[in-house]
Amino acid sequence: MFLPPYFFRRNEVWCVIRVFLQKYFILPILFVLSVSGAVPLAPARADGMGNSTKTATESLIDNGGYAVKKNNRYIAEHNLHTLYIPASTIKIVTALATLDLLGPSYRFETFFYRDIHDNLYIKGFGDPFLISEEVAVIVRKLKELGCTTINNIYLDSTAFAQVALTDGAGASDNPYDAQNSALAVNFNTIHIRKDQGGTVFSAEEQTPTLPFMEKLAEALDPGVHRVNISQEKDSGHDFISRYVGELFRAFQQQENIAGEGIITRRKTPEDLMVFYSHQSSKTLEDIIGPLMLYSNNFIANQLFLALGAQKYNYPATWEKSMRAMADYLHKKYNLAAKDIRIFEGSGLSRKNRVSPHAMLQLLDSFKSYANLLPQEDGRLLKSGTLQGVYCYAGYFRGNGGLDSFVLLLNQGKNNRDRVLDALERLYHDN
Repeated sequence: MFLPPYFFRRNEVWCVIRVFLQKYFILPILFVLSVSGAVPLAPARADGMGNSTKTATESLIDNGGYAVKKNNRYIAEHNLHTLYIPASTIKIVTALATLDLLGPSYRFETFFYRDIHDNLYIKGFGDPFLISEEVAVIVRKLKELGCTTINNIYLDSTAFAQVALTDGAGASDNPYDAQNSALAVNFNTIHIRKDQGGTVFSAEEQTPTLPFMEKLAEALDPGVHRVNISQEKDSGHDFISRYVGELFRAFQQQENIAGEGIITRRKTPEDLMVFYSHQSSKTLEDIIGPLMLYSNNFIANQLFLALGAQKYNYPATWEKSMRAMADYLHKKYNLAAKDIRIFEGSGLSRKNRVSPHAMLQLLDSFKSYANLLPQEDGRLLKSGTLQGVYCYAGYFRGNGGLDSFVLLLNQGKNNRDRVLDALERLYHDN
């Protein structure tokens, strides 16, 4: 934009003229043009990065991509349209879809029925926060409504089809492998303490000690353990129902409600009227914060399954939810399989794929819920980790507010913190 220096090398007078023209004629004109939008003050690089910065950053990447925005424009990108395994960063997409389609004030429901023999039927619809504290509230409410006797307890989880473990989950006792169900308590995990003499107790004040805990603790060493109760391949659903039933029975006894009987799975008879419909004390927006903070795979996939059931009716299935998610992403964001593929909502599946471009587009829409993401060193971000997968997605803070970034590494070496630091320095320098 400036007059080329070789134009004036032969004559000192022309040097003075060049300085004068640049200072008092060319620069004012460029300023006016830039304000009017006709030309930029300085030409922007397509990638937003100097060559040295770009080379240094990409030397840390064997297989991966990234993108950074500032003031609604890309200032850095690499492999923008290449698909990568996102791991748990896909939870942002799951949260966005459920918040959009179900609404931030949506509350999960659980139905309770009574028959003429004072048996209690409990039908779940996937409430991920049916925890001990919530069960205690429910039992007190049943008592207030006149439920003075509970004999048999029948658990109805038919609102979700007999869902298998999500793709990517293993049959382990780790909490992140907990199985999904329409009716489950405490995230399908149990917190127990086993003393040196072999006696088993609940390891948390809000949960009574249950007979079921002894069964789970048989193979455990003395100490405190948190395990998922659904790791048994053949009896996982029976264990889930047993846990629900024993927890309700324990709070029944605490409330001095009479009755005793069996605990088993059974579909609710169609001629029974709902005795009590319980709405979760937590809204969907209340649920998203803990989901992100603890990266809870069980919660994420409870939401994912509910998404499919809301669109294609119960019972919920993985297939319905995959179709519902794909339809949502295509209709609202014009994103197709070449941009993003979601097989489950937690990020456990290595079949999940997303491009930096697609993730950044969705992050821009999630910005109004950015406060639900964990904060780390001033950034709002969600991490994602699997073997050979190291990802971040979230927001940098600038003078203009929040700006989206995504980093997806699918490689052996975990350089994500070094790359993210470099991208943040670039963000603040631009």
